[in-house]
Amino acid sequence: MKKLFGLVALLGMLSFGAVSSYAQGEAAQTDTTVATEQVDTAAVAAAPAAPEAETSMHQQIKMKFIEGGVPWMTPILLCFVLGLALAIERIIYLNMATSNTKKLLAKIEEALNNGGVEAAKEICRNTRGPVASIFYQGLDRMGEGLDVVEKSVVSYGSVQMGRMESGLTWISLFIAIAPMLGFLGTVIGMIGAFDQIQAAGDISPALVAGGIKVALITTVGGLIVAMILQVFYNYLVSKIDSLVNDMEDSSITLIDILAKYNLKK
Repeated sequence: MKKLFGLVALLGMLSFGAVSSYAQGEAAQTDTTVATEQVDTAAVAAAPAAPEAETSMHQQIKMKFIEGGVPWMTPILLCFVLGLALAIERIIYLNMATSNTKKLLAKIEEALNNGGVEAAKEICRNTRGPVASIFYQGLDRMGEGLDVVEKSVVSYGSVQMGRMESGLTWISLFIAIAPMLGFLGTVIGMIGAFDQIQAAGDISPALVAGGIKVALITTVGGLIVAMILQVFYNYLVSKIDSLVNDMEDSSITLIDILAKYNLKK
């Protein structure tokens, strides 16, 4: 009887241990599942955070644009778009106008020695850029003497320089007018802020700070536009100066080549 009782007790203890182990395993598995679900939930929640961070900059710019006042920020944005378009067009034009003048002069000299003036004119016709156009005008008047050729080169050089500088006055206008529009928006915004203070009958720091912040956004926008366009303007001016110096130097060389050609005749 004691043996039977001991055997039952032993079986009960083993059963309890198995149940406990199974319960602990289930609990551990449940904890692991919960932890995995929490990690997955956190990953899913963190996944859209990147697009929000990417779009937040765009949203902030849009918000500041609206806060600055659409009637005042729109002309500033228009100045930026038009000025940038003109600057890009001038950059493309000036880069296409750049040519290797030393190589062109060598071809013209060789053509003069081998085929005469008409061959040299054909070289200029087939070469793009203002320098080739100036050379063509000078060669076209070769029969009238070197004095006429020199005057023609100088006159047509001025015409080409005017073409290269076309559009720069508009860019400088946008550089000047963008900050002015910003300052005008700021002044009108300050007047509106003071009107709100007068209507409220109390100088509230939050009211004053909010009005001034909104008013200053237009000034910031105008200054940013002016600074960006100023960089492009200075680049264009330096590029034009470089091309003009190259034109003047190559024109002098062309006159020397034509003088030597006349002596050989």
